Amino acid sequence: MMALQAHEKPNMARGSSGASPGASLHIADELIHLVSPGTIVRRDEPLAKKTTLRVGGPADIYLEPCNEADLAAVFKFCSRRRIPFFVLGRGSNLLVRDSGFRGVVLSLSQPFFSQIERIGEKFKCAAGARLKALASEARRANISGFEFLEGIPGTVGGALRMNAGAMGGQTFDIVESVRMMDFCGKILEKTGSEMRVGYRHCADLQSHAAISAVLHGRPGSKESIDALMSQFSRKRWSSQPAAPSAGCIFKNPATIAAGKLIEELGLKGTRVGGAVVSQEHGNFIITESGATAHDVLELINQIQTRAREKRGIDLQTEVQIIGH
Repeated sequence: MMALQAHEKPNMARGSSGASPGASLHIADELIHLVSPGTIVRRDEPLAKKTTLRVGGPADIYLEPCNEADLAAVFKFCSRRRIPFFVLGRGSNLLVRDSGFRGVVLSLSQPFFSQIERIGEKFKCAAGARLKALASEARRANISGFEFLEGIPGTVGGALRMNAGAMGGQTFDIVESVRMMDFCGKILEKTGSEMRVGYRHCADLQSHAAISAVLHGRPGSKESIDALMSQFSRKRWSSQPAAPSAGCIFKNPATIAAGKLIEELGLKGTRVGGAVVSQEHGNFIITESGATAHDVLELINQIQTRAREKRGIDLQTEVQIIGH
């Protein structure tokens, strides 16, 4: 995981989001004057190095807001000007097309958005906080319930948006409340039970960006927490590839796990260019040197076609695909 939220206008012409060099330069200049000096604004930023698949083209404009006010200002600016924007987590569960993203990519990676604060058996976490860091903080404090997050290479915001899960746990099992911002810059807070949540999906975070969340655990012993995290780590590394990937490519159908289906179809090891179906886990596509997003997309299409023709199953992608 994890990309956070995308807000793309499907009717936008290529040039209207600032695709031409002159237009993107003009928009970047406007944004620089709109935000605080601590906010980073760059043009033509390569996105491949910011994703775990290591493929894809550049963003017209890349921006790291240094505070909530700047994030709100950019949301308002993009919404008013009808400029597509995307909020990036750590880039897992994300595939960027080779042509890149025509618009503004925001990353909540500055210190303001990476804070983790312990409150008794709860943690108040900013959206950019890493899940691994949260799991480690909980372990140090002898707070259980966060162990399943340790091996997920994402952020709190991305985990909320995708209701990320692993090892039998999912994010909204431990959510007490979520603070979020709509795309006009207004703040809203909801309890976890008020959020519209499903399998690898949170409907509320399609129209809002998660800013922070309060997550709850329970008291645990250091020995039991360590043992569970070690067990999960061994299971993960014995069944998943170490090569670059986006995590699980497909959602699990109702009747069979996607990885098992792909294995039964004999597709492990299938290759398109530098993209290969993992031998360790059928629901992972790994990328080798020279791979392109087109390779991955073509391999996804081949798997979906085989599953439909041979088993009558319509595989839906879990990985988020952005770009033009």
